[in-house]
Amino acid sequence: MEASRAGIGVAISTGVALAITVGIGYTACAIVFRAAPDTAMTFMNALFHGLDFRMLQVGPTPFEFASFSFALFVAAAWAFVFGALFGWIVDRLRPAV
Repeated sequence: MEASRAGIGVAISTGVALAITVGIGYTACAIVFRAAPDTAMTFMNALFHGLDFRMLQVGPTPFEFASFSFALFVAAAWAFVFGALFGWIVDRLRPAV
């Protein structure tokens, strides 16, 4: 199959879009966990079919901007790489017009 004329631009834009989406989702999740930790933990336990994540908690942990920023960066970088890979693969599989 021949790649489309869009080239690497499709891969980059897909990676950026996924990185931004993951960043927004991670930030929203952190805000919810900070605002309502018990409710958020109940939701998380239900989301993972009853696994009890409370057992992983050793006590209240203060919010640290540095830890949040680091995790946000790692998640966004991971999302960019896999989004770009996905965009590149989609571009390669798209039939030429």
